[in-house]
Order: sequence, then C-alpha cells, then structure tokens
Amino acid sequence: MIVSGAWQRAAHGAMLIGTDGKTRPTIFAEMSALASRTGAINLGQGFPDEDGPAEVLEAARQAISDGVNQYAPGAGMPVLREAIAAHQKRFYGLDVDPDREVLVTAGATEALAATLLALLETGDEVVTFEPFYDSYGATIALAGAVHRTVPLRAPEFQPDHDDLRRTVTDATRIILVNNPHNPTGSMLSRETLQLIVELAERHDALIVTDEVYEHLTFGQQHIPVATLPGAASRTITISSAGKTFSTTGWKIGWLTATPELVEAINAVKQFLTYTNGAPFQPAIAVGLGLPDSYFTDLAWTLRAKRDILSAGLVKAGFTVSQPQGSYFVVADAAPLGFADAADLCRRLPELAGVVGVPISAFVSHENKADFASLVRFAFCKKVPVLEQAASQLARLAA
Repeated sequence: MIVSGAWQRAAHGAMLIGTDGKTRPTIFAEMSALASRTGAINLGQGFPDEDGPAEVLEAARQAISDGVNQYAPGAGMPVLREAIAAHQKRFYGLDVDPDREVLVTAGATEALAATLLALLETGDEVVTFEPFYDSYGATIALAGAVHRTVPLRAPEFQPDHDDLRRTVTDATRIILVNNPHNPTGSMLSRETLQLIVELAERHDALIVTDEVYEHLTFGQQHIPVATLPGAASRTITISSAGKTFSTTGWKIGWLTATPELVEAINAVKQFLTYTNGAPFQPAIAVGLGLPDSYFTDLAWTLRAKRDILSAGLVKAGFTVSQPQGSYFVVADAAPLGFADAADLCRRLPELAGVVGVPISAFVSHENKADFASLVRFAFCKKVPVLEQAASQLARLAA
C-alpha cells in the first residue's frame, strides 16, 4: 500500500499505522466491532441510544417534505446561522454577526479540520491537553504541524500551570482547547482559561475551542474562552448539534470567529464538504431556540445517568473520577489488578458483557504508561441499559 507523506503523517497521528507499517482499525472501531460480535453492551462509543427532541425531528421531516433537499449555501443556511448567533448571545452574551462570523460545517470534526488546515503552516506548533480526542493528532499531522501536549493528570484531570507555560512558546500557532473535555469529563477552571488567553496574547497564538459538550455540564457553568477579556479576536469557537440534540448522525456543526478567520477557514472548507445536511439545518435552528428548560433538563437527565454508571463501576471495584461534563466517566482498573486497560477492554465482553475504551487510545505513544490502567465508559445510554451494564460489571468484584 502506498500512502502519501501527508496522509502517512495523519494516519500515524491517529495511531492507525503500526510499527510494521500496516494499517489497523482504531481502537474505537475495534471495540464497537467487538461489542457487535459478542452482544456486549457498548459503552465504548459516545453516541446516545435515544432520539432527540420531537420538535427538532419533526422540523427535519417537514423540511424534507418542503423540498429542502438540495445544496445549502456554502456558509450554511441563514436561518441556522442566525440561530447560532442568537444562541451565543442568549447563553453567553456574545455578539456574533450571522452573515460574517458564523460558518456551518459537517459536524465539529470538519470545523476543526478546516480550521487547522487553513491556519497552520508546516512546522507550526499546536498545543493540546492530553489525553486528546483522536482526530486532533491526525489533523495536526495532516497539516504538517508539530503536536505539543500538556498532561491532564488523574483524578482531577487539570493541567499544571507551569507545564502550560513551558509548552506554549513563540513557536505555538494554535492552542487547542476541548472544554468540557473528552475523554476525561473534566472542565477547565476560569483561572486556567485566563492563563490560556494570557499565553496566546504573549506568544501571538490563536485559540481554537472545541465546545461540543457545552450544555452537558453537571453543577458547573460552562465558560466559553471567547467571553474572556482579550480572547474574542483570536478565538475560533467550535460546537455542534449532535451532542445537545442527540442527532450525532446528522453531522451539523459550526464555528464562530472574526470575519477574517471565517473567510480563511471557509476557503478550505469549500474543498472538503462544501455544504451538507440541508434539511437538518433548519431543524437544528429550531433546536437552538428551544426553551431554557430543555437544556437544563438535558443536563440533569445525563447527570442521573452518570451517577448510575459511576455507582456500578465503584461497586465493581474500579476507582472512578467524577466527570463535570460530557458523556464520559473514567475508571481506573488498577485496583482490580488490571495494569493494562487495553487488554482489559478486549476481555470485558467475556468478563462482564460490557465494552469500554482504554484512555491510552487518546494519548501519544510516549505517554501511554501514565494512563495505562484507565478506561473510558460512555453513559449517554438509556437508564435500563446502564443499570444492566452496572449489574454485569459487578461480576468483576466476585
């Protein structure tokens, strides 16, 4: 198999190519296939097993019936761009021009890819926190940039500020922030976010924020980086509808930034998907306009699910970190005698009829040992499914 230099780097960044040069499926694909093959409960992949709000689903059906089935404008339908701007004002007090400062994308993943490919030159450095969502490493590599990481240590999964200061330098082009964080479920403090802005100003870096879990927080207010003093002009804010409205398959995402940054990113985005999801765009506009009670209830419902799974994991003998946001809980398998979470995850279907994902899948090769015994479990499932998973995991303590 012949792979071009850029794609070879990207594949390595996504940990798809082994030391023998052969391509392999990601751990996520492997674990999902394992769940399907064994009939195990799949708590490895982060997607809900319930549909989103009826109003949003009906709006999509209506749009299809009304003939909204051809290409949408490249920047996104005006109705959705206006809804995104209104959302930013309503929840965060941010004034966003829907015509010049909003770009609709094929999910947050495309928003991230278009942003990094547009704004990075070969050799630029990108700083992320580690563990990091796997597409970050792949896209940074694809852009020919250098990936630097700052560790988030268990159990709180917060960065050391001195580590952050040492890692961000004049060579840093982008600081990439995922908050609330996948896979750890942690949320960065205001002090850490302010330090990120301070370092970006000092070193003339841009800030890219992945905020797809912005409404899935548990007792802690989400703080968009763009709301902090000095941040708005250098911040690209990325989010999506999939997590908030349980429509991950629709792939409707967006970003907001200054007109100059949006224009540069759109110049790349137009050669990726150009446009997507025409009938889903007005439907997500409906979702963004739902009353506050929808967003509040969403977080409370997910919090209850978190607690069900966390209690089951503790009963099974894991040490569990309490997530402040997202879909995920991190459990340490070391107390159960498993030093290698990847090995445990491959055995879990047999041992407990459940599938999880090792945190080492989100970590660069040289740092895997620091996270070797940690497993990520998703709790965005129906309550009976989580209760059954908790019951089956109890077998590990027997």
